[in-house]
Amino acid sequence: MRVNDRIRVPEVRLVGPGGEQVGIVRIEDALRLAAESDLDLVEVAPTARPPVCRLMDYGKFKYEAAQKARESRRNQTNTIIKEMKLRPKIDAHDYDTKKGHVVRFLKAGDKVKITIMFRGREQHRPELGYRLLQRLAADVEDLGFIESNARQDGRNMTMVLGPLKKKSEAQAEVKAEKAKVTAERTAQKEAEEAAEKAHREAAHETATPKKPRRRSENLDPDMEA
Repeated sequence: MRVNDRIRVPEVRLVGPGGEQVGIVRIEDALRLAAESDLDLVEVAPTARPPVCRLMDYGKFKYEAAQKARESRRNQTNTIIKEMKLRPKIDAHDYDTKKGHVVRFLKAGDKVKITIMFRGREQHRPELGYRLLQRLAADVEDLGFIESNARQDGRNMTMVLGPLKKKSEAQAEVKAEKAKVTAERTAQKEAEEAAEKAHREAAHETATPKKPRRRSENLDPDMEA
């Protein structure tokens, strides 16, 4: 875009600040209208014949464009592929731990690449890895689906699980859950403080007043002064 006196043409097709068509005017008249309206004359279609110019607040336009770009970047989500490695003869405890990580990744909206690592003679028994991958996929089917079927590549067998929810949806749920937990903690803290205050006030109201001290009858009268 070119602004104001940087436009070097004799005539332009002028568009008003509200998008209304003014028509073809001399560049001098367009600049005069811009000055009278305290606006900028901005060339928005330089290849047109004649070029199209618009009256606008160029500073405000740039600010709003920057805001939209920032918001677009904020809402943009990048797909991340996590990786989880397992052995074909993994024990039950390690399997549950690995599965927990896969569940966490899928809940966050990330893809997960599952890699089964074979060693020695295990390479000749690919069915062990295949059954393990199918078992894992079945255990997390409520959170993800098989995006790339199991395939063996040398000593490894891989499979990719995709999340059922989009990254943006998963992030929104995480934020909502955090907000809920924060609100519950705040409410609990306020309730505890109110209960403690009520307890202090009740203890103060029921406290036994101190009795005034009485003069001992055994004291010597000559010592009273």
